[in-house]
Amino acid sequence: MKELDALRAQADADRAEQMQAYHKTPRLYLGVPNPRIDTLVAEWRAACDLDTRIALARDLWDSDIHEARIAAAKLLVQARIRPDDAVWSLIAGWVPGFDGWAIADQAMIAGQKRLSADPGRLDQVETWLDHPNTWTRRAALVGTLPWAKMNNPKPGDLAQRERVLDWAARLADDPDGFIQKAIAWWLRDLSKRDAPRVRAFLADHGARMKPFARKEALWLVQDR
Repeated sequence: MKELDALRAQADADRAEQMQAYHKTPRLYLGVPNPRIDTLVAEWRAACDLDTRIALARDLWDSDIHEARIAAAKLLVQARIRPDDAVWSLIAGWVPGFDGWAIADQAMIAGQKRLSADPGRLDQVETWLDHPNTWTRRAALVGTLPWAKMNNPKPGDLAQRERVLDWAARLADDPDGFIQKAIAWWLRDLSKRDAPRVRAFLADHGARMKPFARKEALWLVQDR
């Protein structure tokens, strides 16, 4: 596969060893930095129609190489895709197998675009909240961050924001630190736009969160 060969050509054994130690997830690491992956992805994107790009993303993901999975997700980051059901289906199919933050977050950056394009997909995302995989539960919050970041939300956007805040409340008791960090991340981003709503959330549910997460969520709220 020429795209994998292109990634392997950029390999750095010393960097790969450092990445393996940092990420800890057992898979092959090539040691290719993100800017080089971005350059390759831009070249592949320019040479592909959508169907070919989806197939390439699937093959790269299935290789289970760290940089290839990052590249697969980057290939699908695009605001306007029509039709986009196949793209969303591929991303959503990856979610139950997430096993670390770096790949999961890159995949959900692509997922954010598809959720923003069709909020009806939040019905599917809500099912992730009860998944036994921590990274799948976390993806529900990472994927919905656009609703925390909207400066001028419309009524429908505000309804979706409240829905996700309900999800955050459901997860407030989750003992996993990565879930707690994700809740704090969501609230911190929202506090830049609607600090009173974050204060109200913390008044209702903050006692159920871990102290470090509550502190992180409050970081930007205290002076607003």
